[in-house]
Amino acid sequence: MFTSLLRCYINRKTLITLYNLFKKIRQSLTMFKSNDPQSTSTPCFDPSQPSIPISYPIKTLHDLKSGSYFDSLHYPFNKSSVPTPPKEVLPNRGRILVCHDMMGGYVDDKWVQGGYNEDAYAIWHWYLIDVFVYFSHYLVTLPPPCWTNTAHRHGVKVLGTFITEWDEGKKFCDELLETKESTHMYAERLVDLAVALGFDGWLVNMEVDLEIAQIPNLKEFVSHLTRTMHSSLPGSLVIWYDSVTINGNLKWQNQLNELNKPFFDICDGIFVNYSWQEDYPKLSAAVAGDRKFDVYMGIDVFGRNTYGGGQWNTNVALDVLKKDDVSAAIFAPGWIYETKQPPNFQTAQNRWWALVEKSWGKLHDYPQVLPFYSNFDQGHGYHISIEGEQVLTSPWNNISCQGYQPFLELTDTTSAIQVLVDFKEASYSGGGNMTFVGTLEENSYFSIRIFQGEFLLGNSPAHLTYSVKSEENSLLGLSLEFSSVHNNRKSVLLASWGMNEASNRFDEVIVPHRVKTSEKAPGWVVQESGIAVNGFTLTEIHVVCYRPKPEDSVPRLGPRSYSQDNTLAPTPSDFFAVLGHITIKASDQKKVFPPSASWLVESQYIKWIPASTDSKILNVKIIWKLKDGDYSSFWKYNIFVVKQAKQVVRKLGGMIEGTEEYVGVALVEAFYVADLVIPSGTSSLKFIVQVCGVDGSVQKLDDSPFVKLDVEGQ
Repeated sequence: MFTSLLRCYINRKTLITLYNLFKKIRQSLTMFKSNDPQSTSTPCFDPSQPSIPISYPIKTLHDLKSGSYFDSLHYPFNKSSVPTPPKEVLPNRGRILVCHDMMGGYVDDKWVQGGYNEDAYAIWHWYLIDVFVYFSHYLVTLPPPCWTNTAHRHGVKVLGTFITEWDEGKKFCDELLETKESTHMYAERLVDLAVALGFDGWLVNMEVDLEIAQIPNLKEFVSHLTRTMHSSLPGSLVIWYDSVTINGNLKWQNQLNELNKPFFDICDGIFVNYSWQEDYPKLSAAVAGDRKFDVYMGIDVFGRNTYGGGQWNTNVALDVLKKDDVSAAIFAPGWIYETKQPPNFQTAQNRWWALVEKSWGKLHDYPQVLPFYSNFDQGHGYHISIEGEQVLTSPWNNISCQGYQPFLELTDTTSAIQVLVDFKEASYSGGGNMTFVGTLEENSYFSIRIFQGEFLLGNSPAHLTYSVKSEENSLLGLSLEFSSVHNNRKSVLLASWGMNEASNRFDEVIVPHRVKTSEKAPGWVVQESGIAVNGFTLTEIHVVCYRPKPEDSVPRLGPRSYSQDNTLAPTPSDFFAVLGHITIKASDQKKVFPPSASWLVESQYIKWIPASTDSKILNVKIIWKLKDGDYSSFWKYNIFVVKQAKQVVRKLGGMIEGTEEYVGVALVEAFYVADLVIPSGTSSLKFIVQVCGVDGSVQKLDDSPFVKLDVEGQ
C-alpha cells in the first residue's frame, strides 16, 4: 500500500535519484552480509534444474546474446498455445493499448501451471483492448504465457518490453549501440524470443541519456527490429516509448514532435508519455498525418502528472483522445488491485472498465468463428469442475484458463434480476459460471445480452449446447439475434419448457433436446439444438430468465446455496439459475479425439524424496506428443494421477486400482508434477492426460493417453 501511494505522488526524476541511492545502499549491505560467516543466502535460481515452471525476465545483455533462455527447462512451458489473432493489421480507428505494470511484474502470473490465489489479479474486459503490453523494469520482459493465451483468445495482440534505464541501462546501451552489427544481433535475439514464445512484438523504452553519436545506431536497432519482426511474424508490432530524443537527451516530449518522430517513422507506433496537455493529442495527430492511430497517448491510472488525474477520472483523458481521434495507452490499470479499491476487486474492476467502455465503446465482437465456447471462467476461483463434476475444491488461479467473457453492462442494483460471473456456485466447466438471482413474477421474463458477434452462418445448421442448473420454476433459455445483408432481422428462442406469453415476441421458438449427464454432475441439465438460418449473421446472444406456465411447473433441478443464517424458504417469485457454459459449432464439427495409442507419453527428471511413515514425495516431468497429427483443435490437457496399491489379500497378488486424482492443467504438451505425496503401500502410478477440445469437449479418462511409473523401492 505504501509503495502504491508513493507511485501516485513521486515523479520520474525523483524516482531515478531514489533508485540510484537505494541501489548503492543495497550493494553496501550485500557486501557486508557476504563477509558475515553466520549469514545464509537463498540459493540462486538455476533455470537448468528441474522445478515448477515459472516465467521470468532476461536481466543482462550477456544472457540475451547467449540465447541461454532457450536452454532453460522452463522455456517449453512458456510458449503460448493460442495463435496470434488472425487479423494481421490493426483496425483503422482509434485503439486502446493497455500496459500492465503491477508490483514489479511476475507475481501470481509467473506460475505457468497456475497458483493457489483465488484473488489473483486478472483482466477480463478484453473487448475494450487492442494491444496488451507486459511491462516490468528488467532489461527484457517476457510476457507470461497466461497473458498471451487469453489475450490472443480474445483477439488482442501482446508485446513484451525492452527497457534500458538507470546507470546500468546506460552501460547496456553502450554495448548494444557499439556497432551496426551489434544492433542487428540484439534485435534478432529479441525477434527469436517473440517468435519462439508466441507473442507479437516489443515496446522499446530507452530511458537513458545517450551520446549524439549513438543515435544513428539506435535508429538502426529500432528499424532492424521492426523489419525483422514483420518478416518473421506478419502482423507483429514494435512500438517506441517517448523517452530519449533524437538529440540523445532523456526528455519526455508528451507529444509527437520533431524530437521523437524519427523513431516513430521507423516503427509501428509511439507510446507518448502521460504528462500531456489538452491540445497535445490534436497536435500529435497533425504531425502523424495518416498515421494518427499509431499515436498512443499515455494515461497513468495512478494519476502521476496525468491529464484528468487518472484513477476514477481516467475517462476524462479518454474522452479527449476519442474526440481528437488518436489512440490511447492506459498504463497500470492494476491500480485498482494494488490500492484495494472498495468495495472489492471484482466490483471495482467492473466499475472502472465501465468508464472505459462508456468513453470509447466496445472494440471487439465475438463469436467471430466457430467453434465458439465459453465457460465464463476468469482464470481464478475456489473450485474446478469438468462436465459438472468437481475435481478440485481448493483455491486456484491460472489466467490461461480464462474463457470468452460476457459483455455485461453494470446493472442497476434495483433490477429484478442481478447477473454476475460467479466463482462460488458450483460450475459445470472450469471455475466460473453466470449466476442469475432475484425475483421474477409469473408471465414476465428478463433478458440480458451476453455476447455480440459477427458470424455468418453457412448452409449447414449450427449446433448449440448449453448447461443450466436452477431452482424449481426458475427457467433459463437463450435467444439468438440474426441479421441479413438486407438488414432483415430474426430472433430465435431456445427454451426447454413452455414459456409464457412473452414467447410471442420471438420469430421462432425451439425446444432443445436434453442431453444425458453424468451422475457425478447432480442438478446440471445440458440442452442442445440445431439452428438453421442460412445467409444470416449471428449478431447477439441473450440469456432469457422466465417462469413456466402454471400447467408446466417443473421440478427442482438443483439445490440453491444459502448462507448458514438464511432460514427463510424461497417465495414463489424468487428466481435463481446458473448458466454453466455455451458452445456453438458447425454441425460437421463433431469432435473425435485420437485414441490413446496415438500418443507417446513419457516421464522425465524423476526424483523420489523420502518422507515420514514410509511415504514418499515425487517430482517428475510428464511429456506427450501425437505420433501423427496436429494440436490445433486441442485447447488444454487435464492431468490426473491414479495411485495403485499392491493387492495383499489374494495369494497370487495383483493390483488395487485407485481413483483418479486431479493434479492440474497444461496448455502445452508437458506438465511438471511437484511434491506429489505417495502413500505407503503404493506400488505404481498412472498419469492420465485428458485431452480437451477448443469446443469445450473432453476425452473420456478411460480413452485418454497415459504413462505408468513404478514407485521406487516397491
